[in-house]
Amino acid sequence: MSLDSVNIPAHVAVIMDGNGRWARARGKQRHTGHRAGVKSVRMTVEAAAERGVSHLTLFAFSSENWRRPEEEVSSLMGLFVEALRREVGELHRNNVRLRFIGAREELSAGLVKKIGAAEAKTAGNTGLKLNVAIAYGGRWDLVNAAKALASNVKSGALAIQDIDAKALSAELQLADTPDPDLLIRTGGEQRISNFLLWDLAYAELWFTDVLWPEFDKQEFDKALAFFAAKQRRYGHTGEQVEAAEC
Repeated sequence: MSLDSVNIPAHVAVIMDGNGRWARARGKQRHTGHRAGVKSVRMTVEAAAERGVSHLTLFAFSSENWRRPEEEVSSLMGLFVEALRREVGELHRNNVRLRFIGAREELSAGLVKKIGAAEAKTAGNTGLKLNVAIAYGGRWDLVNAAKALASNVKSGALAIQDIDAKALSAELQLADTPDPDLLIRTGGEQRISNFLLWDLAYAELWFTDVLWPEFDKQEFDKALAFFAAKQRRYGHTGEQVEAAEC
């Protein structure tokens, strides 16, 4: 599929859904689906870099996912550790900068240590900026931002009248990252599931029935083509946007 580089989204966010259903359809346990989904992560990172996407944010484990069966959560945490061990070197060789967002205090000390090491190793890279959300929730993000603003007001560093959208954005997990232009969700569900609630305000939303372990570059390109066909108005009329482009 031929894509116009001018219309490539700068920031793509992905909700990777369908691992469990993929496994169940094959008579396997859910952790098999999560393991199969790793190859789709690898492919998506590669495709994003090849297509010229600057920022890619993957929803790996939500704050609500702690409610899942203990065995599945344990398997997922082990898979994260394994993936870090196996993938970080390749990401580094491909100039990818890796960063994690979410409540690290809820993770094991060993995983937090590996996350910090991965971030430090890739910190100087100038290629694709890859954000991985673990133990992350959009409401948690907003609550923490509100607490930070309240603390600044209490200390006198910030006046109440100076609190605006820019001030709140500066306290979010992705404060130094442009808002997502495109959200991709696999697995057939059409909701954002408490992911980047503030950041996704103007994102184009693309949903596919394809389960995450079956998501490939062809599907990724379909999402990019969907985005390229959109006229992004941000409250303006179509005529205003067309006039500004002339």
